[in-house]
Amino acid sequence: MTSVKKSLLRQPAAVVAGAASLGALVVINVVAAVLGTRAPWLLGTVVIADIIAVGIGALVATREVLVAGERSEASEARLAAIVDSAMDAVITVDERQNVVLFNRAAEQLFRCQREQALGAPLERFIPQRFRDGHRKHIEQFARTGATARRMGDVTTLWALRADGEELPIEASISQAGAAGQRFFTVILRDISLRLRAEKDSARMQSALSGAQARLAAIVDSAMDAVITVDAEQRIVLFNRAAEQLFGLRRDEALGSPLERLLPARFHGAHRTHIEQFGSTGTTSRRMGDAITLWALRADGSEFPIEAAISQASEGGARYYTVILRDITRRKLAEDELKRSQQELRELSARVLEAREEEKTRIARELHDELGQLLTALKMDLAWLRQRLPESDAELSARAEQMGAMLDRTVSSTRRISADLRPLMLDDLGLADAAGWLVNEFSSRSGIRCEFKIGGDGAFAGLESSIATAVYRALQESLTNIARHSGARNAWITLTLEEGTLHFEVEDDGRGIAPEELAKARSLGLRGMRERVAYFGGSLEVTRAPRGGTRLRARVPVRAAGEGEAA
Repeated sequence: MTSVKKSLLRQPAAVVAGAASLGALVVINVVAAVLGTRAPWLLGTVVIADIIAVGIGALVATREVLVAGERSEASEARLAAIVDSAMDAVITVDERQNVVLFNRAAEQLFRCQREQALGAPLERFIPQRFRDGHRKHIEQFARTGATARRMGDVTTLWALRADGEELPIEASISQAGAAGQRFFTVILRDISLRLRAEKDSARMQSALSGAQARLAAIVDSAMDAVITVDAEQRIVLFNRAAEQLFGLRRDEALGSPLERLLPARFHGAHRTHIEQFGSTGTTSRRMGDAITLWALRADGSEFPIEAAISQASEGGARYYTVILRDITRRKLAEDELKRSQQELRELSARVLEAREEEKTRIARELHDELGQLLTALKMDLAWLRQRLPESDAELSARAEQMGAMLDRTVSSTRRISADLRPLMLDDLGLADAAGWLVNEFSSRSGIRCEFKIGGDGAFAGLESSIATAVYRALQESLTNIARHSGARNAWITLTLEEGTLHFEVEDDGRGIAPEELAKARSLGLRGMRERVAYFGGSLEVTRAPRGGTRLRARVPVRAAGEGEAA
Protein backbone atom coordinates (compact mmCIF):
# COMPACT_ATOMS: atom_id res chain seq x y z
CA MET A 1 0.00 0.00 0.00
CA THR A 2 2.85 2.39 0.80
CA SER A 3 4.53 1.76 -2.56
CA VAL A 4 1.27 2.37 -4.34
CA LYS A 5 0.78 5.72 -2.55
CA LYS A 6 4.38 6.79 -3.27
CA SER A 7 4.13 5.96 -6.98
CA LEU A 8 0.90 7.95 -7.23
CA LEU A 9 2.44 10.91 -5.46
CA ARG A 10 5.71 10.88 -7.54
CA GLN A 11 4.23 10.58 -11.06
CA PRO A 12 3.11 14.22 -11.41
CA ALA A 13 6.64 15.58 -10.66
CA ALA A 14 8.27 13.39 -13.32
CA VAL A 15 5.72 14.37 -15.88
CA VAL A 16 6.35 18.08 -15.24
CA ALA A 17 10.16 17.68 -15.53
CA GLY A 18 9.90 15.75 -18.79
CA ALA A 19 7.59 18.32 -20.30
CA ALA A 20 10.08 21.10 -19.48
CA SER A 21 13.05 19.34 -21.22
CA LEU A 22 10.95 18.46 -24.26
CA GLY A 23 9.90 22.08 -24.67
CA ALA A 24 13.53 23.22 -24.71
CA LEU A 25 14.47 20.71 -27.47
CA VAL A 26 11.56 21.78 -29.61
CA VAL A 27 12.62 25.42 -29.45
CA ILE A 28 16.26 24.62 -30.38
CA ASN A 29 15.29 22.37 -33.29
CA VAL A 30 12.90 24.96 -34.74
CA VAL A 31 15.67 27.58 -34.71
CA ALA A 32 18.08 25.14 -36.38
CA ALA A 33 15.63 24.30 -39.13
CA VAL A 34 15.22 27.94 -40.01
CA LEU A 35 18.93 28.83 -40.05
CA GLY A 36 20.35 25.52 -41.30
CA THR A 37 20.20 26.45 -44.99
CA ARG A 38 22.32 29.51 -44.37
CA ALA A 39 24.73 27.99 -41.80
CA PRO A 40 25.29 24.28 -42.37
CA TRP A 41 27.73 24.19 -39.49
CA LEU A 42 24.85 24.91 -37.23
CA LEU A 43 23.44 21.44 -37.78
CA GLY A 44 26.33 19.89 -35.93
CA THR A 45 25.86 22.35 -33.21
CA VAL A 46 22.21 21.37 -32.99
CA VAL A 47 23.10 17.72 -32.65
CA ILE A 48 25.50 18.55 -29.83
CA ALA A 49 22.87 20.80 -28.27
CA ASP A 50 20.31 18.03 -28.47
CA ILE A 51 22.62 15.70 -26.63
CA ILE A 52 23.33 18.33 -23.97
CA ALA A 53 19.64 19.19 -23.66
CA VAL A 54 18.68 15.59 -23.21
CA GLY A 55 21.29 15.24 -20.49
CA ILE A 56 20.19 18.39 -18.75
CA GLY A 57 16.54 17.30 -19.00
CA ALA A 58 17.41 13.98 -17.46
CA LEU A 59 19.24 15.68 -14.60
CA VAL A 60 16.38 18.11 -14.02
CA ALA A 61 13.83 15.31 -14.15
CA THR A 62 15.84 13.26 -11.66
CA ARG A 63 16.13 16.21 -9.30
CA GLU A 64 12.39 16.97 -9.52
CA VAL A 65 11.55 13.35 -8.87
CA LEU A 66 13.71 13.37 -5.73
CA VAL A 67 12.15 16.64 -4.49
CA ALA A 68 8.65 15.36 -5.22
CA GLY A 69 9.43 12.17 -3.34
CA GLU A 70 10.57 14.11 -0.30
CA ARG A 71 7.45 16.28 -0.46
CA SER A 72 5.27 13.20 -0.86
CA GLU A 73 6.85 11.57 2.17
CA ALA A 74 6.32 14.76 4.21
CA SER A 75 2.70 14.96 3.05
CA GLU A 76 2.19 11.31 3.94
CA ALA A 77 3.58 11.94 7.41
CA ARG A 78 1.30 14.92 7.93
CA LEU A 79 -1.67 12.95 6.60
CA ALA A 80 -0.85 10.00 8.84
CA ALA A 81 -0.57 12.31 11.87
CA ILE A 82 -3.91 13.94 11.04
CA VAL A 83 -5.66 10.61 10.55
CA ASP A 84 -4.15 9.18 13.73
CA SER A 85 -5.21 12.20 15.80
CA ALA A 86 -8.77 12.24 14.47
CA MET A 87 -11.47 11.82 17.12
CA ASP A 88 -13.50 9.59 14.80
CA ALA A 89 -12.41 6.06 13.89
CA VAL A 90 -10.91 5.85 10.37
CA ILE A 91 -10.63 2.43 8.68
CA THR A 92 -9.45 1.77 5.10
CA VAL A 93 -9.93 -1.60 3.38
CA ASP A 94 -8.85 -2.89 -0.01
CA GLU A 95 -11.03 -4.53 -2.65
CA ARG A 96 -11.03 -7.77 -0.66
CA GLN A 97 -12.22 -5.76 2.37
CA ASN A 98 -9.10 -6.41 4.37
CA VAL A 99 -8.02 -3.64 6.72
CA VAL A 100 -5.06 -1.61 5.48
CA LEU A 101 -5.47 1.48 7.75
CA PHE A 102 -6.63 1.50 11.38
CA ASN A 103 -6.16 4.74 13.33
CA ARG A 104 -5.83 5.28 17.06
CA ALA A 105 -9.50 6.22 17.53
CA ALA A 106 -10.44 2.92 15.86
CA GLU A 107 -8.22 1.08 18.34
CA GLN A 108 -10.07 2.70 21.25
CA LEU A 109 -13.49 2.27 19.68
CA PHE A 110 -13.11 -1.43 18.85
CA ARG A 111 -10.71 -2.23 21.73
CA CYS A 112 -8.33 -3.82 19.25
CA GLN A 113 -4.64 -3.10 18.64
CA ARG A 114 -3.65 -1.81 15.21
CA GLU A 115 -1.28 -4.75 14.59
CA GLN A 116 -4.15 -7.16 15.20
CA ALA A 117 -6.50 -5.27 12.88
CA LEU A 118 -4.23 -4.67 9.86
CA GLY A 119 -4.67 -7.37 7.25
CA ALA A 120 -7.73 -8.80 9.00
CA PRO A 121 -11.12 -8.82 7.23
CA LEU A 122 -13.39 -5.93 8.05
CA GLU A 123 -16.20 -8.37 8.88
CA ARG A 124 -14.60 -9.11 12.25
CA PHE A 125 -15.89 -5.68 13.31
CA ILE A 126 -19.45 -6.30 11.99
CA PRO A 127 -22.09 -8.37 13.81
CA GLN A 128 -22.78 -11.70 12.08
CA ARG A 129 -26.32 -10.77 11.06
CA PHE A 130 -25.15 -7.71 9.11
CA ARG A 131 -22.15 -9.13 7.24
CA ASP A 132 -23.92 -10.22 4.03
CA GLY A 133 -25.75 -6.96 3.80
CA HIS A 134 -22.54 -5.00 4.40
CA ARG A 135 -20.65 -6.81 1.61
CA LYS A 136 -23.46 -6.18 -0.86
CA HIS A 137 -23.57 -2.54 0.20
CA ILE A 138 -19.84 -2.09 -0.52
CA GLU A 139 -20.16 -3.77 -3.92
CA GLN A 140 -23.10 -1.59 -4.91
CA PHE A 141 -21.24 1.52 -3.73
CA ALA A 142 -18.21 0.55 -5.85
CA ARG A 143 -20.39 0.20 -8.94
CA THR A 144 -21.97 3.64 -8.51
CA GLY A 145 -18.62 5.42 -8.91
CA ALA A 146 -19.58 7.93 -6.22
CA THR A 147 -16.59 9.19 -4.29
CA ALA A 148 -18.34 9.42 -0.89
CA ARG A 149 -21.69 9.12 0.82
CA ARG A 150 -23.27 8.65 4.22
CA MET A 151 -24.06 5.14 5.40
CA GLY A 152 -27.24 4.09 7.22
CA ASP A 153 -29.31 7.21 6.63
CA VAL A 154 -32.52 5.37 7.48
CA THR A 155 -31.46 2.65 9.91
CA THR A 156 -28.95 2.54 12.74
CA LEU A 157 -25.67 0.78 11.93
CA TRP A 158 -24.12 -1.62 14.39
CA ALA A 159 -20.50 -2.55 14.95
CA LEU A 160 -18.76 -5.26 16.94
CA ARG A 161 -15.93 -4.69 19.39
CA ALA A 162 -13.11 -7.18 19.82
CA ASP A 163 -14.64 -8.35 23.12
CA GLY A 164 -17.96 -9.17 21.41
CA GLU A 165 -19.89 -6.10 22.57
CA GLU A 166 -22.10 -4.46 19.96
CA LEU A 167 -22.41 -0.69 19.64
CA PRO A 168 -24.47 1.66 17.44
CA ILE A 169 -22.50 3.81 15.01
CA GLU A 170 -22.92 6.39 12.30
CA ALA A 171 -20.56 6.23 9.32
CA SER A 172 -19.63 7.71 5.97
CA ILE A 173 -17.80 5.83 3.18
CA SER A 174 -15.54 6.99 0.37
CA GLN A 175 -13.64 5.19 -2.39
CA ALA A 176 -10.49 5.99 -4.38
CA GLY A 177 -8.15 4.23 -6.82
CA ALA A 178 -4.36 4.08 -6.65
CA ALA A 179 -1.88 2.02 -8.74
CA GLY A 180 -4.76 0.13 -10.31
CA GLN A 181 -6.31 -0.81 -6.97
CA ARG A 182 -9.51 0.40 -5.27
CA PHE A 183 -9.65 1.31 -1.63
CA PHE A 184 -12.66 2.06 0.62
CA THR A 185 -12.36 4.32 3.68
CA VAL A 186 -14.98 4.40 6.42
CA ILE A 187 -15.14 7.18 9.02
CA LEU A 188 -17.36 6.20 11.95
CA ARG A 189 -18.24 7.19 15.50
CA ASP A 190 -19.93 5.62 18.49
CA ILE A 191 -23.42 7.08 18.94
CA SER A 192 -24.38 5.09 22.05
CA LEU A 193 -24.58 8.19 24.21
CA ARG A 194 -26.45 10.12 21.56
CA LEU A 195 -28.99 7.34 21.04
CA ARG A 196 -29.42 7.07 24.79
CA ALA A 197 -29.87 10.82 25.00
CA GLU A 198 -32.34 10.74 22.11
CA LYS A 199 -34.31 7.99 23.82
CA ASP A 200 -34.26 9.90 27.09
CA SER A 201 -35.29 13.04 25.23
CA ALA A 202 -38.08 11.18 23.45
CA ARG A 203 -39.22 9.69 26.74
CA MET A 204 -39.09 13.07 28.42
CA GLN A 205 -40.89 14.68 25.50
CA SER A 206 -43.54 12.01 25.67
CA ALA A 207 -43.84 12.49 29.42
CA LEU A 208 -43.92 16.25 28.94
CA SER A 209 -46.59 15.96 26.28
CA GLY A 210 -48.58 13.71 28.58
CA ALA A 211 -48.09 16.10 31.48
CA GLN A 212 -49.13 19.03 29.33
CA ALA A 213 -52.22 17.16 28.20
CA ARG A 214 -53.07 16.27 31.79
CA LEU A 215 -52.40 19.84 32.91
CA ALA A 216 -54.60 21.19 30.13
CA ALA A 217 -57.36 18.78 31.19
CA ILE A 218 -56.96 19.77 34.84
CA VAL A 219 -57.00 23.47 34.03
CA ASP A 220 -60.04 23.07 31.81
CA SER A 221 -61.90 21.04 34.45
CA ALA A 222 -61.01 23.41 37.31
CA MET A 223 -63.95 24.95 39.13
CA ASP A 224 -62.13 28.28 39.38
CA ALA A 225 -61.55 30.51 36.37
CA VAL A 226 -57.96 30.34 35.08
CA ILE A 227 -56.70 33.12 32.80
CA THR A 228 -53.14 33.53 31.49
CA VAL A 229 -51.92 36.73 29.84
CA ASP A 230 -48.64 37.66 28.19
CA ALA A 231 -46.41 40.63 29.01
CA GLU A 232 -48.76 42.91 27.04
CA GLN A 233 -51.68 41.57 29.12
CA ARG A 234 -53.35 39.84 26.20
CA ILE A 235 -55.20 36.63 27.02
CA VAL A 236 -53.45 33.44 25.91
CA LEU A 237 -55.35 30.92 28.10
CA PHE A 238 -59.02 30.98 29.02
CA ASN A 239 -60.45 27.83 30.60
CA ARG A 240 -64.03 26.56 30.62
CA ALA A 241 -64.82 27.95 34.07
CA ALA A 242 -63.72 31.40 32.85
CA GLU A 243 -66.14 31.07 29.92
CA GLN A 244 -68.99 30.34 32.30
CA LEU A 245 -67.95 33.01 34.80
CA PHE A 246 -67.59 35.86 32.30
CA GLY A 247 -70.21 34.68 29.79
CA LEU A 248 -67.56 34.84 27.05
CA ARG A 249 -66.49 32.17 24.57
CA ARG A 250 -62.85 31.12 24.57
CA ASP A 251 -62.26 32.03 20.92
CA GLU A 252 -63.59 35.53 21.64
CA ALA A 253 -61.37 35.97 24.70
CA LEU A 254 -58.06 34.69 23.31
CA GLY A 255 -55.88 37.50 22.02
CA SER A 256 -58.04 40.25 23.54
CA PRO A 257 -56.75 42.54 26.35
CA LEU A 258 -57.46 41.48 29.92
CA GLU A 259 -58.89 44.92 30.65
CA ARG A 260 -62.11 43.95 28.87
CA LEU A 261 -62.85 41.80 31.95
CA LEU A 262 -62.27 44.67 34.41
CA PRO A 263 -64.44 47.69 35.24
CA ALA A 264 -63.03 50.84 33.64
CA ARG A 265 -62.32 52.50 37.00
CA PHE A 266 -59.79 49.75 37.83
CA HIS A 267 -57.83 49.71 34.53
CA GLY A 268 -55.01 52.01 35.60
CA ALA A 269 -54.59 50.49 39.05
CA HIS A 270 -54.61 46.96 37.62
CA ARG A 271 -51.90 47.67 35.06
CA THR A 272 -49.74 49.31 37.75
CA HIS A 273 -50.32 46.36 40.05
CA ILE A 274 -49.22 43.86 37.38
CA GLU A 275 -46.08 45.88 36.57
CA GLN A 276 -45.14 46.09 40.25
CA PHE A 277 -45.76 42.38 40.70
CA GLY A 278 -43.58 41.59 37.67
CA SER A 279 -40.72 43.69 39.05
CA THR A 280 -40.79 41.97 42.45
CA GLY A 281 -39.81 38.56 41.05
CA THR A 282 -42.30 36.87 43.40
CA THR A 283 -43.69 33.73 41.80
CA SER A 284 -47.20 34.00 43.25
CA ARG A 285 -49.32 35.87 45.75
CA ARG A 286 -52.90 36.61 46.69
CA MET A 287 -54.53 39.66 45.13
CA GLY A 288 -56.77 42.13 46.94
CA ASP A 289 -56.05 41.05 50.53
CA ALA A 290 -57.26 44.36 51.94
CA ILE A 291 -59.95 45.32 49.42
CA THR A 292 -62.59 43.53 47.40
CA LEU A 293 -61.73 43.01 43.72
CA TRP A 294 -64.35 43.44 41.03
CA ALA A 295 -64.66 41.90 37.56
CA LEU A 296 -66.82 42.61 34.52
CA ARG A 297 -68.95 40.09 32.64
CA ALA A 298 -69.55 40.22 28.90
CA ASP A 299 -73.05 41.61 29.55
CA GLY A 300 -71.61 44.55 31.51
CA SER A 301 -72.56 43.35 35.00
CA GLU A 302 -69.97 43.63 37.76
CA PHE A 303 -69.33 41.01 40.42
CA PRO A 304 -66.89 40.64 43.35
CA ILE A 305 -64.02 38.16 43.04
CA GLU A 306 -61.04 36.84 44.96
CA ALA A 307 -57.91 36.05 42.98
CA ALA A 308 -54.34 34.79 43.16
CA ILE A 309 -51.69 35.72 40.61
CA SER A 310 -48.49 33.94 39.54
CA GLN A 311 -45.81 34.67 36.97
CA ALA A 312 -43.46 32.49 34.93
CA SER A 313 -41.05 32.88 32.02
CA GLU A 314 -40.99 30.67 28.96
CA GLY A 315 -38.78 31.14 25.92
CA GLY A 316 -37.73 34.59 27.13
CA ALA A 317 -41.37 35.74 27.41
CA ARG A 318 -43.18 36.46 30.69
CA TYR A 319 -46.66 35.20 31.41
CA TYR A 320 -49.07 35.99 34.25
CA THR A 321 -51.75 33.54 35.39
CA VAL A 322 -54.73 34.60 37.49
CA ILE A 323 -56.96 32.10 39.28
CA LEU A 324 -60.20 33.72 40.41
CA ARG A 325 -63.66 32.87 41.69
CA ASP A 326 -66.96 34.64 42.04
CA ILE A 327 -67.59 35.51 45.70
CA THR A 328 -70.94 37.22 45.24
CA ARG A 329 -72.73 34.87 47.61
CA ARG A 330 -69.95 34.95 50.14
CA LYS A 331 -69.78 38.74 49.93
CA LEU A 332 -73.52 38.95 50.56
CA ALA A 333 -73.17 36.54 53.49
CA GLU A 334 -70.22 38.52 54.88
CA ASP A 335 -72.11 41.78 54.55
CA GLU A 336 -75.13 40.22 56.21
CA LEU A 337 -72.92 38.84 58.98
CA LYS A 338 -71.34 42.26 59.51
CA ARG A 339 -74.78 43.83 59.68
CA SER A 340 -75.89 41.18 62.17
CA GLN A 341 -72.76 41.68 64.27
CA GLN A 342 -73.26 45.42 64.22
CA GLU A 343 -76.87 45.00 65.23
CA LEU A 344 -75.86 42.64 68.03
CA ARG A 345 -73.17 45.05 69.14
CA GLU A 346 -75.68 47.90 69.15
CA LEU A 347 -78.18 45.73 71.00
CA SER A 348 -75.50 44.79 73.52
CA ALA A 349 -74.65 48.45 73.93
CA ARG A 350 -78.31 49.29 74.47
CA VAL A 351 -78.55 46.51 77.04
CA LEU A 352 -75.43 47.79 78.79
CA GLU A 353 -76.82 51.31 78.74
CA ALA A 354 -80.08 50.03 80.19
CA ARG A 355 -78.15 48.20 82.87
CA GLU A 356 -76.12 51.30 83.62
CA GLU A 357 -79.29 53.35 83.81
CA GLU A 358 -80.84 50.81 86.14
CA LYS A 359 -77.69 50.69 88.25
CA THR A 360 -77.67 54.48 88.37
CA ARG A 361 -81.28 54.55 89.47
CA ILE A 362 -80.67 51.95 92.18
CA ALA A 363 -77.48 53.70 93.30
CA ARG A 364 -79.36 56.98 93.51
CA GLU A 365 -82.14 55.41 95.55
CA LEU A 366 -79.64 53.75 97.86
CA HIS A 367 -77.71 56.99 98.26
CA ASP A 368 -80.63 59.31 98.53
CA GLU A 369 -83.55 57.40 100.07
CA LEU A 370 -81.94 54.58 102.00
CA GLY A 371 -79.03 56.81 102.96
CA GLN A 372 -81.33 59.48 104.28
CA LEU A 373 -83.40 56.94 106.22
CA LEU A 374 -80.29 55.45 107.76
CA THR A 375 -79.05 58.92 108.61
CA ALA A 376 -82.40 59.77 110.28
CA LEU A 377 -82.29 56.48 112.16
CA LYS A 378 -78.78 57.25 113.34
CA MET A 379 -79.94 60.67 114.58
CA ASP A 380 -82.87 59.10 116.41
CA LEU A 381 -80.56 56.54 118.00
CA ALA A 382 -78.28 59.32 119.21
CA TRP A 383 -81.29 61.16 120.67
CA LEU A 384 -82.39 57.97 122.41
CA ARG A 385 -78.92 57.27 123.83
CA GLN A 386 -78.87 60.72 125.42
CA ARG A 387 -82.10 59.93 127.33
CA LEU A 388 -81.17 56.51 128.65
CA PRO A 389 -80.65 56.33 132.42
CA GLU A 390 -76.99 56.26 133.26
CA SER A 391 -77.61 53.58 135.86
CA ASP A 392 -78.77 51.07 133.18
CA ALA A 393 -75.47 49.84 131.73
CA GLU A 394 -77.08 47.09 129.74
CA LEU A 395 -79.27 49.49 127.76
CA SER A 396 -76.31 51.78 127.16
CA ALA A 397 -74.23 48.86 125.81
CA ARG A 398 -77.06 47.72 123.56
CA ALA A 399 -77.49 51.25 122.21
CA GLU A 400 -73.73 51.39 121.53
CA GLN A 401 -73.92 48.13 119.54
CA MET A 402 -76.89 49.43 117.55
CA GLY A 403 -74.93 52.58 116.68
CA ALA A 404 -71.93 50.57 115.46
CA MET A 405 -74.18 48.31 113.37
CA LEU A 406 -75.89 51.34 111.92
CA ASP A 407 -72.52 52.82 110.94
CA ARG A 408 -71.58 49.58 109.18
CA THR A 409 -74.92 49.57 107.38
CA VAL A 410 -74.36 53.11 106.14
CA SER A 411 -70.84 52.19 104.91
CA SER A 412 -72.13 49.07 103.14
CA THR A 413 -74.90 51.04 101.50
CA ARG A 414 -72.43 53.60 100.23
CA ARG A 415 -70.11 50.86 98.94
CA ILE A 416 -72.93 49.03 97.18
CA SER A 417 -74.11 52.30 95.70
CA ALA A 418 -70.61 53.11 94.49
CA ASP A 419 -70.16 49.65 92.98
CA LEU A 420 -73.42 49.96 91.13
CA ARG A 421 -72.62 53.39 89.79
CA PRO A 422 -70.06 55.78 91.26
CA LEU A 423 -71.86 59.06 91.47
CA MET A 424 -68.60 60.91 91.05
CA LEU A 425 -68.33 59.48 87.50
CA ASP A 426 -71.34 61.58 86.60
CA ASP A 427 -70.50 64.47 88.90
CA LEU A 428 -66.68 64.76 88.60
CA GLY A 429 -65.74 62.79 85.45
CA LEU A 430 -63.71 59.75 84.44
CA ALA A 431 -60.32 60.82 85.82
CA ASP A 432 -61.55 61.35 89.41
CA ALA A 433 -63.76 58.25 89.31
CA ALA A 434 -60.83 56.12 88.04
CA GLY A 435 -58.56 57.51 90.76
CA TRP A 436 -61.14 56.72 93.45
CA LEU A 437 -61.61 53.20 92.00
CA VAL A 438 -57.86 52.48 92.05
CA ASN A 439 -57.53 53.74 95.65
CA GLU A 440 -60.50 51.65 96.83
CA PHE A 441 -59.08 48.57 95.05
CA SER A 442 -55.67 49.05 96.64
CA SER A 443 -57.09 49.48 100.14
CA ARG A 444 -59.36 46.42 99.88
CA SER A 445 -56.89 44.05 98.09
CA GLY A 446 -53.61 45.13 99.65
CA ILE A 447 -52.02 45.40 96.18
CA ARG A 448 -49.89 48.51 95.77
CA CYS A 449 -51.19 50.51 92.82
CA GLU A 450 -49.55 53.32 90.84
CA PHE A 451 -52.01 55.47 88.91
CA LYS A 452 -50.95 58.00 86.27
CA ILE A 453 -53.05 60.39 84.21
CA GLY A 454 -51.65 62.19 81.19
CA GLY A 455 -52.45 63.59 77.77
CA ASP A 456 -53.62 66.81 76.27
CA GLY A 457 -57.37 66.41 76.70
CA ALA A 458 -60.01 67.12 79.32
CA PHE A 459 -61.58 63.93 80.70
CA ALA A 460 -64.49 65.84 82.14
CA GLY A 461 -65.86 66.55 78.64
CA LEU A 462 -66.09 62.91 77.53
CA GLU A 463 -69.36 61.43 76.39
CA SER A 464 -71.03 59.61 79.27
CA SER A 465 -71.28 56.25 77.47
CA ILE A 466 -67.55 56.27 76.59
CA ALA A 467 -66.56 57.24 80.12
CA THR A 468 -68.76 54.44 81.48
CA ALA A 469 -67.25 51.86 79.08
CA VAL A 470 -63.69 52.78 80.05
CA TYR A 471 -64.54 52.83 83.74
CA ARG A 472 -66.16 49.37 83.59
CA ALA A 473 -63.18 47.97 81.62
CA LEU A 474 -60.82 49.33 84.26
CA GLN A 475 -63.03 47.92 87.00
CA GLU A 476 -63.05 44.44 85.37
CA SER A 477 -59.26 44.52 84.90
CA LEU A 478 -58.66 45.30 88.60
CA THR A 479 -61.07 42.55 89.61
CA ASN A 480 -59.18 40.01 87.47
CA ILE A 481 -55.89 41.07 89.07
CA ALA A 482 -57.31 40.50 92.53
CA ARG A 483 -58.82 37.11 91.61
CA HIS A 484 -56.21 35.47 89.38
CA SER A 485 -52.81 37.18 89.25
CA GLY A 486 -51.35 36.88 92.73
CA ALA A 487 -49.64 40.20 92.06
CA ARG A 488 -48.16 42.53 94.62
CA ASN A 489 -48.03 45.62 92.40
CA ALA A 490 -50.13 47.08 89.65
CA TRP A 491 -49.64 50.03 87.28
CA ILE A 492 -52.53 51.92 85.73
CA THR A 493 -52.14 54.62 83.07
CA LEU A 494 -54.90 56.74 81.57
CA THR A 495 -54.14 59.24 78.76
CA LEU A 496 -56.13 61.25 76.26
CA GLU A 497 -54.20 62.33 73.16
CA GLU A 498 -55.33 63.56 69.75
CA GLY A 499 -58.90 62.41 70.17
CA THR A 500 -58.01 58.90 71.35
CA LEU A 501 -58.24 57.60 74.89
CA HIS A 502 -55.60 55.07 75.94
CA PHE A 503 -55.60 53.11 79.13
CA GLU A 504 -53.23 50.40 80.25
CA VAL A 505 -53.32 48.05 83.23
CA GLU A 506 -50.28 45.97 84.11
CA ASP A 507 -49.37 43.73 87.04
CA ASP A 508 -46.36 41.69 88.22
CA GLY A 509 -48.31 38.50 88.91
CA ARG A 510 -48.05 35.05 87.33
CA GLY A 511 -49.25 36.31 83.96
CA ILE A 512 -51.30 34.54 81.35
CA ALA A 513 -49.82 32.14 78.79
CA PRO A 514 -50.75 32.58 75.10
CA GLU A 515 -52.44 29.17 75.00
CA GLU A 516 -54.44 30.07 78.10
CA LEU A 517 -55.38 33.35 76.50
CA ALA A 518 -56.57 31.54 73.37
CA LYS A 519 -58.72 29.22 75.48
CA ALA A 520 -59.97 31.96 77.78
CA ARG A 521 -63.74 32.18 77.83
CA SER A 522 -64.06 34.96 80.42
CA LEU A 523 -67.31 36.81 80.03
CA GLY A 524 -65.65 39.79 81.65
CA LEU A 525 -62.95 39.89 78.97
CA ARG A 526 -65.55 39.48 76.23
CA GLY A 527 -67.61 42.22 77.76
CA MET A 528 -64.61 44.57 77.77
CA ARG A 529 -63.89 43.83 74.12
CA GLU A 530 -67.50 44.39 73.14
CA ARG A 531 -67.69 47.66 75.03
CA VAL A 532 -64.51 48.96 73.40
CA ALA A 533 -65.35 47.60 69.92
CA TYR A 534 -68.75 49.27 69.95
CA PHE A 535 -67.01 52.66 69.99
CA GLY A 536 -64.55 51.64 67.24
CA GLY A 537 -61.71 50.88 69.62
CA SER A 538 -59.45 47.88 70.20
CA LEU A 539 -58.29 45.87 73.19
CA GLU A 540 -55.38 43.46 73.54
CA VAL A 541 -54.17 41.27 76.38
CA THR A 542 -50.52 40.14 76.43
CA ARG A 543 -47.77 39.17 78.85
CA ALA A 544 -46.12 42.13 80.54
CA PRO A 545 -42.36 42.79 80.64
CA ARG A 546 -42.50 42.46 84.41
CA GLY A 547 -43.85 38.92 84.07
CA GLY A 548 -47.53 39.55 84.69
CA THR A 549 -50.37 40.49 82.36
CA ARG A 550 -50.78 43.69 80.39
CA LEU A 551 -54.11 44.98 79.10
CA ARG A 552 -54.11 47.80 76.56
CA ALA A 553 -57.15 49.56 75.14
CA ARG A 554 -57.60 52.34 72.63
CA VAL A 555 -60.91 54.15 72.19
CA PRO A 556 -61.68 57.02 69.81
CA VAL A 557 -63.55 59.64 71.83
CA ARG A 558 -65.87 62.54 71.22
CA ALA A 559 -67.08 65.26 73.49
CA ALA A 560 -70.40 65.03 75.25
CA GLY A 561 -73.25 65.98 72.92
CA GLU A 562 -71.14 65.61 69.76
CA GLY A 563 -72.82 62.35 68.75
CA GLU A 564 -76.30 63.77 69.19
CA ALA A 565 -75.47 66.92 67.24
CA ALA A 566 -74.15 64.88 64.34
